Amino acid sequence: MNLVALDYFYTLLHLLIIGFNLFGWVFPATRRLHLYGVAITLSCWLILGIWYGIGYCPITDWQWQVKEQLGERNLPNSFVKYYGDRMTGYDINPELVDTLTLGVFLISISISVYLNFFRKKT
Repeated sequence: MNLVALDYFYTLLHLLIIGFNLFGWVFPATRRLHLYGVAITLSCWLILGIWYGIGYCPITDWQWQVKEQLGERNLPNSFVKYYGDRMTGYDINPELVDTLTLGVFLISISISVYLNFFRKKT
């Protein structure tokens, strides 16, 4: 697979994972899977983060390796920041991006935990 195609693949994979982490709880059929997905994401951020830095994402790491081979430099730590900058044309504050990412992610986890464990089935 050529590097440009691999870069597009990682971008699509990122967007699918982010979308599912944010909204996978909406559909009853995917609620349990959503809980597993956010658990894996959180584990990467925290457990792998012990060695690679809190918030570590292996997919971002792999994609950044591809982007560097394609000549991109000064990549941010976060795919969300990178993509947000690309979509808006602004250099968004990385701390703001990280805070919003974490906040929305925690809301999504909270909803998922509630729906999976505390909501009465009707």
